[in-house]
Amino acid sequence: MSSAHNQKKAYAFGLGAVLAWSTVASAFKLSLQYLSPMQLVLYASAASLLSLLSILAWQGRLPELAAAFRRHWKSSLLLGAVNPFAYYLVLFQAYSLLPAQEAQAINYTWALTMTLLAVPLLKQKLRLQDAMAALVCYLGVLVIGTRGQLLELHFSNQLGVLLALASTLLWAGYWIFNTRDTREPVLGLALNFASSLPLSLAWCAWHGQLTPPAWQGLAGAAYVGALEMGFTFVLWLSAMKLTRSTASIANLIFLSPMASLLLIHLIVGEAILPSTLLGLALILGGLLAQKLPLRRVQPQPLANPPS
Repeated sequence: MSSAHNQKKAYAFGLGAVLAWSTVASAFKLSLQYLSPMQLVLYASAASLLSLLSILAWQGRLPELAAAFRRHWKSSLLLGAVNPFAYYLVLFQAYSLLPAQEAQAINYTWALTMTLLAVPLLKQKLRLQDAMAALVCYLGVLVIGTRGQLLELHFSNQLGVLLALASTLLWAGYWIFNTRDTREPVLGLALNFASSLPLSLAWCAWHGQLTPPAWQGLAGAAYVGALEMGFTFVLWLSAMKLTRSTASIANLIFLSPMASLLLIHLIVGEAILPSTLLGLALILGGLLAQKLPLRRVQPQPLANPPS
């Protein structure tokens, strides 16, 4: 198969993943009208596990699951406790407290959070460029959280903003530790969800939330689980494998925020605030600035070198 054909397929898979991810903020908010955050974690995780098992069955790799768990049960339990259990529990709680437009915009800072966490966890150096990007991004978070009232520093919902930021820590930390994961990605993700499901079930039982949910809630959880947590990950992974340029596919993710805001307005019915647009512009600007290559200034030869 030609390289050009592979690149077209990579773009198709990448755009499909980005479009699917653009719908999930609206899906979160609508589903939370019928389910509590912990119920949404439980039912969406179950739906995601089913979708991942279906993919493995289609690939003829289901028999590998048991052996992989025996080899990697510790990492499966640990990573599964972080994602999906803790991450989505915190994220859905943030969505239950904040307008979808604010929660999803703040969530886009996770890429910057990963850069900052890599300093203590991976012993990487923090560039001046990263520090400046952090200031710009978190200024955007302040604009969104205070709805433009920066001088008053009065947050529309302080707990919601803190939970949204905490979710970026969990997500970034998950991907940092995932760099040391030797499991095949789809197999590893299925093991994570299988390992986390008992935690979600026990958490709901402990809080008395195993009552039968409304069908609308189950439908929303199935959509969230299949697209946000399961099938879309495989699309994105396929795009990254087929592309000649990882950066060209990775940059497609910047199409998602505005598409997501449009859907939030049309489907959820939220009026998009000017402060959200300004804050999101700052966040995306900071992330783009972080990606720009640094120009190295070449030293000029001295006219009269010292003797």
